[in-house]
Amino acid sequence: MHCEANAIELQNISYHYPDGTEALHEVSVLLRHEQRVALLGPNGAGKSTLIAHLNGIIMAQTGTVLVEDVPLTPQTLTTVRQRIGIVFQDPDNMLFMTTIEDDIAFGPRNLGLDEAQVRERVARALAATGLEGLESKPGMHLSFGQKKRAAIAAVLAMEPAVLVLDEPTSNLDPRGRAEMLRFLKSLDVTLLMATHDLDAAWELCDRALVIDVGRLVADGAAHAIMSDRDLMQTHGLDVPLSARL
Repeated sequence: MHCEANAIELQNISYHYPDGTEALHEVSVLLRHEQRVALLGPNGAGKSTLIAHLNGIIMAQTGTVLVEDVPLTPQTLTTVRQRIGIVFQDPDNMLFMTTIEDDIAFGPRNLGLDEAQVRERVARALAATGLEGLESKPGMHLSFGQKKRAAIAAVLAMEPAVLVLDEPTSNLDPRGRAEMLRFLKSLDVTLLMATHDLDAAWELCDRALVIDVGRLVADGAAHAIMSDRDLMQTHGLDVPLSARL
């Protein structure tokens, strides 16, 4: 049961890199619980910078980030990071322990949970990601698709309110991609997915945000936005194959 608070709210977020480049310009967006949202845009549009604002990897220079109505500040950073789970594109950056089980347990242990609670969370995360039986393996012995799911499991074990995925289907072969899509469909979680895989976004998401040169240029029903050929091409995107059939 989700609380009544909004999942994430960005209020007029702007951000300039040290060289003066504007990465985000007055981005405002409200994400509600139980939505599945695609974050779309060409390379360099500002997607990764926006994601990094959601749990304080980058702190807003202008504007406010709220997570479940709690403003993100240095004082609330720890609390917010327990509510926003970010899974980055390269799973090798997230798997560093001796076994997958230890990778998944790392976050809950750092929360100070007792060992019984840690084991319960690990078991649930393994079951959710279909990795039961692989918990004693080191990350280096998994396929790339399994590594991606293990990285997601490590985040799910923290029981976040929102799961944020950066290119979850990238570098997967067709079988691995199909498995990832089936897995993501099965998750009962609020989802924000930054992706260039527009067919995956079409299949998984009910809402789409389009960002270009740091500006939010479209926000609405996923299929309506991704079917808009003029909009998509104007912002360096193709209409997904699924929309052309």
